[in-house]
This record gives sequence, structure tokens and C-alpha cells, in this order.
Amino acid sequence: MIVLLSVGPGTLESTMTEDLSPAERYAASRKRAAEQATALASFREMYDFGLDPFQIEACQALEAGKGVLVAAPTGSGKTIVGEFAVHLALLQGKKCFYTTPIKALSNQKYADLCRRYGADKVGLLTGDNSVNSEAPVVVMTTEVLRNMLYAGSQTLLGLGHVVMDEVHYLSDRFRGAVWEEVIIHLPASVTLVSLSATVSNAEEFGDWLDTVRGDTEVIVSEHRPVPLFQHVLAGRRMYDLFEEGEGHKKAVNPDLARLARMEATRPSYQDRRRGRSMREADRERERRQRSRVWTPGRPEVIERLDAEGLLPAITFIFSRAGCEAAVQQCLYAGLRLNDEEAREQVRALVEERTAHIVPEDLHVLGYYEWLEGLERGIAAHHAGMLPTFKEVVEELFVRGLVKAVFATETLALGINMPARSVVLEKLVKWNGEQHADITPGEYTQLTGRAGRRGIDVEGHAVVLWQRAMSPEHLAGLAGTRTYPLRSSFRPSYNMAVNLVEQFGRHRSRELLETSFAQFQADRSVVGISRQVQRNEEGLAGYQASMTCHLGDFEEYARLRRELKDRETELARQGAHQRRAEAATALEKLKSGDVIHVPAGKYAGLALVLDPGLPAGRSNGHRGFDHQDGPRPLVLTAERQVKRLASMDFPVPVEPLDRMRIPKTFNPRSPQSRRDLASALRSKAGHIPPERARKKRSQAADDREIARLRTALRAHPCHGCDDREDHARWAERYHRLLRDTSQLERRIEGRTNTIARTFDRIVALLTELDYLRGNEVTEHGRRLARLYGELDLLASECLREGVWEGLAPAELAACVSALVYEARLSDDAMAPKVPSGKAKAALGEMVRIWGRLDGLEEDFRISQTEGVGQREPDLGFAWAAYMWASGKGLDEVLREAEMPAGDFVRWCKQVIDVLGQISAAAPREGSTVAKAARKAVDQLLRGVVAYSSVG
Repeated sequence: MIVLLSVGPGTLESTMTEDLSPAERYAASRKRAAEQATALASFREMYDFGLDPFQIEACQALEAGKGVLVAAPTGSGKTIVGEFAVHLALLQGKKCFYTTPIKALSNQKYADLCRRYGADKVGLLTGDNSVNSEAPVVVMTTEVLRNMLYAGSQTLLGLGHVVMDEVHYLSDRFRGAVWEEVIIHLPASVTLVSLSATVSNAEEFGDWLDTVRGDTEVIVSEHRPVPLFQHVLAGRRMYDLFEEGEGHKKAVNPDLARLARMEATRPSYQDRRRGRSMREADRERERRQRSRVWTPGRPEVIERLDAEGLLPAITFIFSRAGCEAAVQQCLYAGLRLNDEEAREQVRALVEERTAHIVPEDLHVLGYYEWLEGLERGIAAHHAGMLPTFKEVVEELFVRGLVKAVFATETLALGINMPARSVVLEKLVKWNGEQHADITPGEYTQLTGRAGRRGIDVEGHAVVLWQRAMSPEHLAGLAGTRTYPLRSSFRPSYNMAVNLVEQFGRHRSRELLETSFAQFQADRSVVGISRQVQRNEEGLAGYQASMTCHLGDFEEYARLRRELKDRETELARQGAHQRRAEAATALEKLKSGDVIHVPAGKYAGLALVLDPGLPAGRSNGHRGFDHQDGPRPLVLTAERQVKRLASMDFPVPVEPLDRMRIPKTFNPRSPQSRRDLASALRSKAGHIPPERARKKRSQAADDREIARLRTALRAHPCHGCDDREDHARWAERYHRLLRDTSQLERRIEGRTNTIARTFDRIVALLTELDYLRGNEVTEHGRRLARLYGELDLLASECLREGVWEGLAPAELAACVSALVYEARLSDDAMAPKVPSGKAKAALGEMVRIWGRLDGLEEDFRISQTEGVGQREPDLGFAWAAYMWASGKGLDEVLREAEMPAGDFVRWCKQVIDVLGQISAAAPREGSTVAKAARKAVDQLLRGVVAYSSVG
């Protein structure tokens, strides 16, 4: 493998021909003549701009018959390399497949290639489109190519090149495995072109490609064709993030750092409400009123960018509702970014693109509000929008007719929508489990949209000021290129039967061990193995240092260690027993008991107001569910009402006396506390606390400790003058031995991990009669046609006839449970489902899933490792049923409480799986295949049927 590092345009072509000798000029002339005869020369003539060095290097490697991995920033033009592969395949009379991770990208690339080569030479294959599939150039989603490889499709004949655009998607934990499956299973005769965003371990990924695909050149370009400038917008002022200076290391703008320090010392609103330094806070506010900074509002930001000439801009808001709200805020603020001519162009294009949508659906989809924003040059872009609407926004933005787009981060994933500026509202986003800081890789992906090649001289990334923002942290995000590619590859049931069908179990296992996931695991093992070797050398040295001339010091050290461990264990048991006794004593306390708190911040005389038992109420105070025992609420002699913890009672406590607590006592009233505390001191202030009796140590009577002490004293090494010195070396030896054992266990856990998971999956499939040794049964061949997260559940439903006799709409409802996943998994509301046969079938699906879940547990197949069947989600069943039954869009969306874009996306996924089920279902004696085909027809109508291609 050769790694070529490109730094910028012109570096390879900067050599001037002047001052060359005649021989050198002749050689240069011969070289130019040779270059003119190459495929690259004819390819370069198709473009009205020169190619960058990294593009030339990659294209030359391709023409030399090598595979390439190109890692370059967003917008740098790496797709040129993919287009050269198309050009090369057509010249050689071979086929080229161009794969993308999402359908929108496939549609976009299909349109680009049609314009360049003509519609007769270009085809499209996605989940819901098939256009000219036998063309010499076919654009497709990566899943389609994976399915073709497993099915042994005839379309693969004559395939010369495969372009994998956005190959860094293999890190995606839901779909990433597909990329590795394709790379591993492509025929060796196919040349692979991998296009990736800038990743920090491109060389490692290139090494793996070299291993599984043969000679692969890695071309890494850090150069952005349009330079990016970083800013922070605070109040009315736009700060540069970095100060101007020479050298690669940039310093944070001192003005911005000073602003952060000033804001950090400003008293917060909460401080002032608590009354802390009230006068000082007021003076501070008055003194800094003029210079105070704030986070600008969304309309204010757009107006500021417009005034600075920084539009068009994409503002990333990590919330769909936030994107829609931003558009409304700009409309209410009266923002207009288009003149009358642009408004007319927008309206004409929108009406043309939405002509297929019936008028009643337009009202449901919020068409007129959406159109008003577009006419003003403002739009939202997120996954909840109707695909038609999103595509219109993309087209208008590229044409310059929409100048401000508020988008979620999904827009950063490949769609060709470059802008002059990118705005980030916050540096925190919801990752599905919690709010977390965005990573340097995510920051690079988002800001990579700024700067349009051939249009803008420079791009701008603007981060809005937030209180407690750290300029140093932001500079770290902007200056770090740490975006490692991590494999998410895991075997699945469908993958297992397809592999065994094609290669047999043994060869399949070997293939899986060539995955990038195992490659990375093995590489990490190399470092651990070296540490184990160093540890073993250290162990030998320690063993020599602890050698004693009187006897076996290792044996003597073991006795000392056993004695220490036994004493520690007894001490632990004693502490546990004391805690248990203390907890038992606390459970006996009652309201009105006078006690002496033995330890803690509130040690001393106290009155129990509430025993703090784990349930019920006592004296008006609600009990708490305490996992560490009772937590009594007490009034101390110093008039404080506090709830104590078990740590305040290291020893059992006994009541000293009892007092009546007045019914009028209010713990919030200072007067009530004062009166009752005074009564407490008068009642029991003279009673001395009972001293805890010290118990005899368990170790004093322990036979094992006595035996070990006797053995120690009798050992020859006990009388050695250097005993303690030897003991120190022995202790080091033991610690290092323990660490080495842990490292060895880590090596064992990481070696052959993918193959071990495959073995467990094969064992389960054998148990269910999908496999018999190297033979795939009839049930297994059915499973091989079912792709998806719940492939095995779908196969079992077909096997047990769960869907027999269902009407098409009922089958659509059942199949929706295989694909749908609620965005909020903790929704407590039971989903509405169709009645009758559909309800019974859905219940049976959940029962079968429960059986499979138990089997997976028996075979140690864990969903936490990305393998296994999740529980079917019934949340889309009612919506799928209604739509397949012919109900109107308004009624369906209202019942589903779901954005139109989500509804269309889930419907298309249901249609995709119904197509698989119609192909996998039995041909004779079954109604499922026919019902599935009818269900597809009934779902594929209205907004769901729209396609931007063909």
C-alpha cells in the first residue's frame, strides 16, 4: 500500500518549464504526449476546470488498475474520482456501479450522470425505484448491491468498477455492516473506489482494503479548496475564533477569551434571586449594561449574515421542531430575502414540482405556510418533511432562490447543498440517550458545508454565543481532525444463511475473520501482546530480586497474602454486620424518639420527626424509597431539620427518651423549630450519650488466621534478615502478575470475536432447523431472502403461518411491526392496533419474539452487541392499516400524530419488506404472497407513490 498525502492545488504542477535544457524539454514533451494518450486526458477535457493534485493521483492509480481510498474534506471534489471510474469502465466496455448510503444521494447522482452520459447509459436501483437496471452505469444504494451479491444476480456480469461513496458510513451502528459485506464479497476482478470524509485512521482502513481487495492506494487530502474561517457571534459583534498569525498553530482570539472570562464572573440570575451580593450584583449590571452580550435570535442572525454578505447559510438546529419554529420566527419578524422576480421563480418551480399532489393533501401538509417561507427565501430541512418538499428546498437552495435553511444534522450526510456560511446554534445535541457535546468529527462534517467551490472565495462557520461557552473548547473542535473510522460489523441471521449457502461454514468463518471489525480488534491485540511480553520480562526480574537463600520466598509471600486477604475479609464482614445492626436499630425508631446521632455533620442530640422508613407516611412526612435503609428526618438541638443517612449511624442507636411532637409543629417555621429544639434541650440535654462497647475482633478467634500465622512463623524465610526487602519485591511481582492475567483475558476476549458470534448464530439456526451442517434447509433459503433487523422473526412468522388469511391492509399492519421503531422508546401509551385477525396476528408475533428472545439468551446472543432480534414495535400498525385501507392523508396523519416525512419513510420501508415477504412466502397453499403484493399496491398511492426519478 502506498499513502499519498496531498496538500493543495498546484503543488504538483508548479514546476516551470523555463530554464530547462533541450534534453529535459524533449523528455517533458514525451511525457505530455504520453499523458494525452491516457483515459485521464480525455476525462479532463470534460470539465471546464483543472483537477486538484489528489484527484489526479487517484485517477492515475485507477487507470493503473489499482483500487483507491480517497479521504478528503466535504466539498473538496472527491466524487470526481468516482466519475473517472465511470468514465474508465465505459471506455473499457465494462459496467460500473455507483453506490450511495441514502436514496436522496442516489437520485442526485443519477441525475448528474444522466446529464453527462445520457439516460440510455445510466440506470438507478433503490428500494422503490428501478430504472434501466441493465445499463452499463447503475447508481444504487449499498443495500441493493449487497442483496445482488448474495442472490448471485446476473446484473453483476461484466462488472469492472464499484464506487462506494461516503464509505465512512461503515461506522454507522445500524447499517454499517452492509459496507463491509460488499467490500468482502465483491469479486476479486472488480476495482473498488472508496470515497470517504477526512478520517484520522485512513491508513489503517487502507491497510485492511489492501488485505481484502489487493493493491490499494490511499490518497489523503487535508486541503479545503475554499478556506474556512471560524467565528463566534455574540450580541451585535462577530468575533473571529482565532487571532491572525503565522504558523500552523492558531491561538484563540484574546478578545473572545476576555469576553468569556467577563461573562464567567457575572452574577447569575439565580444568585441574585437568592439575595447573594444583591447590591454588588445591581452595580455590576448597571456598570456593564452597555457592553452586555447575548445570544442573538434566529431572525437577528439571518439579518446580520445578510448585512455581512454571508448568505446563503445553513443553520444547524438539532431538533425538527426547532427548525420549523425558526422559519416561523423569521416570517413573524417580517424577514424577506427574495425580490419579486425571485419570488415568481420560486412559485413557478414549486407549483411544477408539487403538481402531482392533490389539493386536499396540500392543506394537510402545510403547503401554503411552506410556500410563503420559500418565496421569502427561508426554509426548513429535516427528515420529518415530505420527500418532495425536501427535494424542492434542495433545488431552490442550489439555485440561490432559498438563502436561509434551518436544518437538522442529517443534511450534513452527503446531500450536495453547499453554502457560503454555516451556523451552529449550540455545541450540544441529543444522541438518542442524553444531551452530549458534539465531537470534533461531527463539527468538521457540519461546518464542511461552508464555502462553495467556484463561487465563494472563502467559507464561514459561525457559532452562536452561549453562556458558559469556552472558546478554548470550541477552538479544540475546530482544530482537531480526530474522526476515526470504527467498524460496526456484526453477523446477522440472514448473513449467516447466505454465507453458508455460498461458501459452507468453514469458509464463511474465515471470510468473517477478514472483516474490518476483526482487523481492528486484532490490531489492538498487537499492542496488548507487546505489553504482556514486557510484563513477563519484568516478572522474571522481580522473581530474581525476591529469591531468598533460606527457602521458597514465593511460597512465604503467598502465605502473607492469604493472611492479609483473610483479615481484610473479616474486617469487611464486621463492617457489614455493624451496618446491618445500625440499620435494624434505625428501623425501630419512632416519631418522638430522642436520640444521640453518633457521627456526621449533625452529630449530637436530635429528635426524630419521621423515621424515614421506605413506605407510607409518618407525622405528615412522606416516606422515601431508600435503597440504603431508613433515613430519619430529625430536628437537632441547634434547630436544624435534616434528613440523615446511614453514614451518620456507623453504630446502632438507642432512644434516650421520648417527646411529644405538637400537632401544630411546622418544620418550615423558624419559630416552631426554635420552640421544639428548646424543649428538646430541656428534656434530654443532661443525658450523656451511651458509649459504644467495643466488641472483640473476629480475627482473634478465627482458626484460619491462627493457622496462617503459625505457618508463617514456621517458614524458613521468616528468619531472613532481608525478609521485608524480599517481601516488597514479592508484592510488586504479585501486582504485575495480576495485571498480566487481566491483559491476557482481554486478548482472549478480542481474538476471533466475530467468528465466535457467527458460531453462536449458526448454533441457534441449527437448533431451529435453518441449517444442517453445511446444508441450508428450505426454511433457511426463505430466511436468505429476508433482509432487515427482524429477519428471523419474519421467517418464523412465515413458517408458523401467522399471516395466513390476512387481508392486504391487515398484513401491512403486521409487517409494520418489523420495521417501525418509535423515536421515543419509553412511550407509556399502548399503541392502537386494528381489531380482529390483525390484532391476533400481532399478538402471535410478540409471542414468537419472546420465544426467540429466550433462545438468544440460551445461545448467548446479545442485542447489546448489535446482534439479535429487538421486540416488534406496534406503533405504526394502525397508520399502515388505515393508509392501506384507503383512508385520506389528513385522517391518517391526525391519527398517527406523525410528520408527513416520517409517515412516507415508514410506509416505504413497509413496502420494501412486503416485497421481500412476497418473494419468500410459499408459492402453494399460502395466501401471504398474494396479500403482500396487494398490500404494496394499496400502500403505494398518493404522497407515498411520488418518486423524483423517472
